[in-house]
Amino acid sequence: MSALEELITKAKALQAEGHTPGQISDELGLSMETVTWLLTQPKGMEAPKDVHIDWTAVGSHGTLLNDMAMMMLKRFLYLAEGEGLLTGEIPDTVVGIAPSGVPLATLIAAEEGLKLAVYLPAKHSRSEAPTGSLAGTFATITAQRCIIVDDVVTTGTTLAEVIAFLRRHGATPMAVWSLFDKLGAREVDGVPVLSLFTISRLG
Repeated sequence: MSALEELITKAKALQAEGHTPGQISDELGLSMETVTWLLTQPKGMEAPKDVHIDWTAVGSHGTLLNDMAMMMLKRFLYLAEGEGLLTGEIPDTVVGIAPSGVPLATLIAAEEGLKLAVYLPAKHSRSEAPTGSLAGTFATITAQRCIIVDDVVTTGTTLAEVIAFLRRHGATPMAVWSLFDKLGAREVDGVPVLSLFTISRLG
């Protein structure tokens, strides 16, 4: 079975389990366009050019996941020190984007003694008018300086949504941290994006 056939099988299995296309997109680290293609495979339409990142070997092991979270934190601290990224301001809250950004955000918040908020993206909503929201069990974000944490930057759409949500609710997004950046983004809506790894397509 080819890698593409495996992705089609995984996407359809997730759909059969009741996952929305948005959840499948997060689960597989693929764009919504790619997930739609995997689920429908319209005749005559080529598969979108995308990169699948499988980091389950790290994500499924608590110690390795913690190591990755600490690498994200150290990269930010090195840049903050060398480039004056914090400009005298210290973050108050780490906002994890559900699902995969949440464990990373939790580890970072625990290490730094910060509050933890969890953002539920609109693409996970099953309502007729999907909207993003904060999980009520965790911290609120009004008047907070926030670091946004996710695993993969794919198109930047979810990041733009989170940034707009934070600003509407009186928070200041300071930076986005991610493990992998497929977009090659240095910033989204004026907020710097700091990724451990950037994936570039040549040719």
